[in-house]
Amino acid sequence: MSLPELWFALIAILFMGYLFLEGFDYGVGMLLPFLGRTDQERRALLATIGPVWDANEVWLITAGGALFAAFPNWYATLFSGFYLGLALLLGGLIVRGVAIEFRSKDAHPAWRRRWDALIVIGSAIPPIVWGLAMGDMLHGVAINAHMNYVGGFLGLINPYAVVGAIALVLLFLLHGALYLDLKAPEPLAERAHRWAYQLGMWATGFYFLFVILSYFYANFAHKLGVDPGPIPIMAGLSMVAIRLFLPGRHRVAAFWAGALTIVLSTASVFLALYPRVMISTLNPHWSLTIYNAASNPYSLKVMTIVAVTVLPIVLAYQAWSYWVFRRRVSFKDTFHY
Repeated sequence: MSLPELWFALIAILFMGYLFLEGFDYGVGMLLPFLGRTDQERRALLATIGPVWDANEVWLITAGGALFAAFPNWYATLFSGFYLGLALLLGGLIVRGVAIEFRSKDAHPAWRRRWDALIVIGSAIPPIVWGLAMGDMLHGVAINAHMNYVGGFLGLINPYAVVGAIALVLLFLLHGALYLDLKAPEPLAERAHRWAYQLGMWATGFYFLFVILSYFYANFAHKLGVDPGPIPIMAGLSMVAIRLFLPGRHRVAAFWAGALTIVLSTASVFLALYPRVMISTLNPHWSLTIYNAASNPYSLKVMTIVAVTVLPIVLAYQAWSYWVFRRRVSFKDTFHY
């Protein structure tokens, strides 16, 4: 495996971890006013993600840093072309973080309702942006011979990308409900279970609608053919399995089926792009690949040494933190929120 291939795989793993871990954070945030009928219930919902949500965002920061260092041309084209989307994403993350921290600073109901609304908005923006970006990456965008995006912002909003955004929002809502089924106090967990069952129908429908549309609108379809390979098939089977586990009250199995769906779907997107990282709709030869977008070999070598040294420590620490906060939240754990 060459160094560009290795770093393409590492960045894919970072995005898999980010979307899996932050996916249930976003889902809980979007579900906050619907599952939490009282202030105490909403505080309990926030307590389920309180110890981990900011650590989960580190996966995105790390992925962005790795993208900048390993594939500077990909980073430059992606973030300059999708600049407004990136600004919306960062704005949503900032608003959500501030709202989670500030809602407990005043006990007045109006104060908390305003911050709760911002939590919902800040949690909904990232999956919308990532869903649109995923659709555009698979469909291809207007990139010229100089690796510059030359289309406008409205060119990034097309029916295929919009379906991708809706599918990702619904998938994260389902992921959040499944997480709350495991972590929330029992009355809220039962409510979350019912929501998960209802959301599962819509999430599954839009998920497979996006898959079907991909064969008509995505530029990778001619490469994969009818059979997309084992990983995308397993992702689809995991999505179906969620609906099979929920009626039998198999909470843990349903949650991990949802997690597997997100992880394998993200892997499928990267596999569909490989060896390209951004597809040009103007000329296939102008597409960015892991080779023409990569840093020089020396930089990649140094980065690899650092990653092999530091990454296991970071993963061990985060695994330990999840182990510490593994138990179900009770209403007594809500005083911080």
